[in-house]
Amino acid sequence: MDNLIIFLIILGAAGLIALVAFIIHRLMHPKLKEDKKDEQEIVKEELDRVLVPIEDEKTAEEISNYKDKEDDK
Repeated sequence: MDNLIIFLIILGAAGLIALVAFIIHRLMHPKLKEDKKDEQEIVKEELDRVLVPIEDEKTAEEISNYKDKEDDK
C-alpha cells in the first residue's frame, strides 16, 4: 500500500511539473496571428524570392522576344 501512495505522489508531481512547463511555454511563445494570403500573393512572393531581375537591357529584350518551338503549336 505504501508503494502505491509513493507512486501516485511521484506521478502527481511529474504531472504538476509538466503542467507548469506547458503553461510557461504557452506564455513565452504565443501564436502569432498571421493574415491569410491568397494563392496569387504566395506565388508572387515565391517567384520574387527565386527569380533575379535582369539588369542587362539587351539580354532582357532577347528573353522577352524568345519563342519556344512548342509555343508555336
